[in-house]
Amino acid sequence: MKRVSNAEFEQMVNEITRQVIDKMNTQPAPAAAAPAKSSASVSHNHAVDGCDCKDGRCVRECADRVKQFVNTGAGRITSGLGYIPRDLSIARLIDHTLLKPDASAAEIAQLCKEAREYHFASVCVNSTNVPLCADLLKGSDVAVCTVVGFPLGASPAEVKAYEAQLAIQNGATEIDMVMNIGALKSRDIKALHHDIATVVKNCHAHNVICKVIFETSKLNDEEKVIACQVSKVAGADFVKTSTGFGGGGATAADIALMRKVVGPEIGVKASGGVRNLEDAQAMVQAGATRIGASAGVAIVKAERGETVAASGKGY
Repeated sequence: MKRVSNAEFEQMVNEITRQVIDKMNTQPAPAAAAPAKSSASVSHNHAVDGCDCKDGRCVRECADRVKQFVNTGAGRITSGLGYIPRDLSIARLIDHTLLKPDASAAEIAQLCKEAREYHFASVCVNSTNVPLCADLLKGSDVAVCTVVGFPLGASPAEVKAYEAQLAIQNGATEIDMVMNIGALKSRDIKALHHDIATVVKNCHAHNVICKVIFETSKLNDEEKVIACQVSKVAGADFVKTSTGFGGGGATAADIALMRKVVGPEIGVKASGGVRNLEDAQAMVQAGATRIGASAGVAIVKAERGETVAASGKGY
């Protein structure tokens, strides 16, 4: 990894901040998409075109719309416990997620059972559950994703790196780290780069994907630009909007800004705050390649048309 001096970082960040903010100020904000005839989203309490979207049921009731949403460009979407896709081609885009702190072993086992049976892309769990997931998913095509420094991002970089290392040893193949927001707020670019690059280095040494989570609801546009640029220079594979625990989530404007900064080279994940089909479509149009939500994107049980009660928030 090329060593970049603090002065070079400051110059790089200041220039890209100026360019991006200037460009954003001279262009209209990304328009929200027209009501989609598709879905890959998520919803808590919305009904769209006759579909029940409460707790994400719109994707259970309207699998055809989910597929159309995926076809617009979403690289991966998120599902919670109990949500199985009707269309199995959609399943390979899903991070099947359960991050609530009181998740039981039985719930984690059920998450893995669903992921294995329906071929989800991954399960995303807290690191203490990685060994169980790795064991239950052994021999399957489902990856094991976990979070480190979660949800605050305020632990030292070396602690995050150790957490990632242990998770990888236990079977994790994707790591979502929360960056040090305090370093960003302090404009300590060197510390921020160290925070991210230390974890990225551990991940890449084992061919493991590393995603950097911002808490975009706590950042202004300039800070989002800096966070994106430092993440990219540090070698991150994805930038991601939020933890789901920070009191805010993704917006189309945030996704557009993040995509403009990182370019096409790395992924952008919209996580949290995607509450209806219009939101989800707007995220994809703005540049998201994966979509997440606080309660998961409901891809539901049922090819068989089963009605399954929502199990609660996956985050």
